[in-house]
Amino acid sequence: MKKHLPLLVNAEVLEAEKRIRRFIRETPLEYSPYLSRLADCHVYLKLENLQLTGSFKYRGAVNKILSLTGPEQKKGIITSSSGNHGAAFTYAAKNLGCKGTLYLPENISPAKLEPIQLYGAEDIVFYGTDVCDTEKFARQAAENKGYLYISAYNDAKIIGGQGTIAVELMRQMKHMDAVFVPIGGGGLMSGISGYLKTAASCVKIIGCQPENSPVMAESIKAGRIIEMVSKPTLADGSAGGIEPDSITFAVCREYVDEYVLVSEAQLEEALKLSLEKNHMLIEGAAALSIAAFLKTKEQYKDNEVVLIISGRKISIDNLRKILC
Repeated sequence: MKKHLPLLVNAEVLEAEKRIRRFIRETPLEYSPYLSRLADCHVYLKLENLQLTGSFKYRGAVNKILSLTGPEQKKGIITSSSGNHGAAFTYAAKNLGCKGTLYLPENISPAKLEPIQLYGAEDIVFYGTDVCDTEKFARQAAENKGYLYISAYNDAKIIGGQGTIAVELMRQMKHMDAVFVPIGGGGLMSGISGYLKTAASCVKIIGCQPENSPVMAESIKAGRIIEMVSKPTLADGSAGGIEPDSITFAVCREYVDEYVLVSEAQLEEALKLSLEKNHMLIEGAAALSIAAFLKTKEQYKDNEVVLIISGRKISIDNLRKILC
């Protein structure tokens, strides 16, 4: 398995690149003068907050739906989400003429619920307060109804779609020493790391998670996917459990070089920095890569560093707490 993982991810990413290129944006790679000077290196921000629907999730959602046959699309689709995947799923399904049911946690951020509703989601079910519980409930509903379940991360086509970010990075930069990637269920990380470790094996891949919900990092440490209670975190888009059989675990175990956990205080500082120095509004999960880089910046003197800025949806209430 270890020998073939990079080739499998690489193939999925290249297939996705051909399938979805005309449906997505090639997001900018923006140099950050402030972060570069602060750490005495060259720091670039991959702005997935400017992707359609406001996050990288649209890449995977549109790739998955486009990969379905006509009968599969008509059969009925169910998915679950903490917010961004739900918005991407709704927008992609509407544009491609599919109908589906979306399961959301009861404590979803209002900033992430409103876009889903505005994109025209017609069938929404709220269940649980942990995305893992919501996911299990949605999977059971799909099985009972005979519908197709689409995972937000545990799916080769989702991973392939997210990995098209790495294809763009290879076009946009001649050399990368390190790439910081937020991790939740691991779909984004699997796509990026699986492709980059094939195309540029010397690049260092750093997984970024909140101390309040470090499920992937702790699972890698334990050698198996573990269950643990997640505490509230500003990085709500990366919080919650991982499916017991998730294919992302093996990819992350193989290709992520280091995991950096950040505190809520460090996330707050990263969000403030983004507003004040980069003049950019981003969400808590997107701030993970900035916070993790700041925590470890001494390691990257004179390096070429990329921070994946994964999304932009943050609630006004959270902004008030952070700024006041």
